[in-house]
Amino acid sequence: MREGFGRSPVGLVLMGGGARAAYQVGVLSGILDILDPQRSPQFRNPFPIVCGTSAGAINAAALACRANDSHLAVDRLVTLWETLHTDNIYRSDALSLLSTGWRWLSMLALGWLWPSLRGRRPSSLLDNSPLADLLASTLDFDRLNDNLDKGELRALAITATAFISGEHLTFYNARHLIEPWTRSLRRAVPGTVGVEHLMASSAIPFVFPAQAILVNGKTEWCGDGSMRQLAPLSPAIHLGAERVLVIGTGHRDDTHAEERRVDSNYPPLAQVGGQVLSSIFVDSLSMDVERLERINDLLGLAPAEKVEKQSLRTVSALTITPSKPLDNIAMEFLHQMPRSVRTLFRVLGVSSGSGATTGGALVSYLLFEAGYTRELIRLGRADSMDRVEEVKAFFKETPQ
Repeated sequence: MREGFGRSPVGLVLMGGGARAAYQVGVLSGILDILDPQRSPQFRNPFPIVCGTSAGAINAAALACRANDSHLAVDRLVTLWETLHTDNIYRSDALSLLSTGWRWLSMLALGWLWPSLRGRRPSSLLDNSPLADLLASTLDFDRLNDNLDKGELRALAITATAFISGEHLTFYNARHLIEPWTRSLRRAVPGTVGVEHLMASSAIPFVFPAQAILVNGKTEWCGDGSMRQLAPLSPAIHLGAERVLVIGTGHRDDTHAEERRVDSNYPPLAQVGGQVLSSIFVDSLSMDVERLERINDLLGLAPAEKVEKQSLRTVSALTITPSKPLDNIAMEFLHQMPRSVRTLFRVLGVSSGSGATTGGALVSYLLFEAGYTRELIRLGRADSMDRVEEVKAFFKETPQ
């Protein structure tokens, strides 16, 4: 048994972002090299509490399944992301895309005339069943339970959004009993996390189909956990984290305000879709971090005895996000996507060149090709290495 993660355990929060989540792997690789450059056999998992959303949930589960060897876990994630292809995530052949397109067209054009067509309506733009196969062959959830039992990990939390109830759900495995929490439109559900939870958490609305999950004896159709994620830091704090490392996937200037003022033409569908995804994946993080800082300031002004009596505590946070716009990088590798997917993107309004209306934001979430993901990993590693002193200071209480 290897319980004992220091006086203030660290919670790792991995945000969503589709293909952008490759950036997180680069950051993690850099952080581990900062904390343990010699790869010591005695090095402990620095992230006893791991929380993930959408594609970040997949990275989180991979880390948790190999929490007994953090270096190996990140190495395998790097290999996975660096060898990724679109076909590993969703069906990109021309026949599959044409079939889905025809079903959408038939329903929209003729559904009112032939009600029988409604029963054949498509559930999403893309079929991500290859992702389920990839997760099942890559992740070993028995290892996850072993790591919890042996004290290598305190908790894993995966978030998803229930389309029927409208609740934001946090599914969690924990080493010790933690009472599920309930807030307005938010609910925690204890249990065993599996592939179905990852598929639900990463089901980008309209792009990938929802996943059925049994919640307290009832079936909930769940989609991407970034929707209605009003407090992305909350699960880590509820699970006991007193320090939170957040790795986001959105550049602070993803809105390209200056370019948007220059181009007054009506934005193409791809640009609208890209900004919708950015609002889902990015916006809630900065607001929650600001909220956390304000609460810390208020607790610092309150008498210590009152803070202790109310079981309140300050929680420090370190946030690392891309130092460069990822949509610009994505457009450099658009040519690597299958021709059928590039054709679909052109129909949606994706165009070559630079600027705010090329549709690069949409591409950056769905470009699951090795050239792009390798570039994001390199960027993530560089961004973490640029903050060596901050990282060391943040983890200084974590036992090695």
